[in-house]
Amino acid sequence: MTVGGLVLVATPIGNLGDLGRRGEDTLRRATLICCEDTRHSAKLLAHAGIRGARLAVCNEHTEAARAAEVIAAIEAGGTVALITDAGTPGISDPGSRVVRAVLDAGLPVSAVPGPAALIAALVISGLDTSRFVFDGFLPRSGTERRARLESVAAEARTTVLYEAPHRIERTIADLARHCGPQRPVAVARELTKLHEEVWRGTLAEAAAHLAGRPPRGEYVVVLGGAAPAPPPDDHDLRADLRAELAAGADRRAAVAAVTARHRVAKRRVYDLALGLGPA
Repeated sequence: MTVGGLVLVATPIGNLGDLGRRGEDTLRRATLICCEDTRHSAKLLAHAGIRGARLAVCNEHTEAARAAEVIAAIEAGGTVALITDAGTPGISDPGSRVVRAVLDAGLPVSAVPGPAALIAALVISGLDTSRFVFDGFLPRSGTERRARLESVAAEARTTVLYEAPHRIERTIADLARHCGPQRPVAVARELTKLHEEVWRGTLAEAAAHLAGRPPRGEYVVVLGGAAPAPPPDDHDLRADLRAELAAGADRRAAVAAVTARHRVAKRRVYDLALGLGPA
């Protein structure tokens, strides 16, 4: 029996010309195309000259149920293409649950890589691209949002976030409160489209830039990482040594603990411990 496979096909995030030839070929030969919105995807397929494709809705509400149909189509020898309205499936979009189900069924999964808003915004942000994290959409409210903002504020790597237009002002204001107004940021919208805009500056400047402007288009926020903590001075090290000793550690254990915590020279900490007097 010939077994097909699931292929995740990245689609344009704005400019339809970004659909590559391999993506077009995959969509043309697919026996089933799973998509978020059939009307939206029909426009993409028409642009590529693909007609008569069999489409099935696979969104956040139908993804789990659609997996059985996908598996059946693959086991029958078909190729199933999975696309979203824009960008790479599974990245803040449906896709991951179908992938997991197909893999659990022992069937092949591959990808046609291509557009992703997070990568497009990151590489033109002017911020450090050597190490970065993607945090998707922040929780909308409550302790969960506060905890995520605190985590983002402490993150030393560049952080990429997505945000809806009607929440962008609030998110930039919250980031400024938690990260400090001088943290560098790039705010991108309408990427690859006619009115693409990438604004760069500090969080305080970004808040002023966005104030009162009509929010249009989906936003990508690229936030500079937290500055490294200053090295501890002798006062800090002595305070930590005293805390370790007060907790019951002997001098050797206290020196070892403080040295490991601050990643400083052991001899320096030992000399400071001697200056504290008898352990």
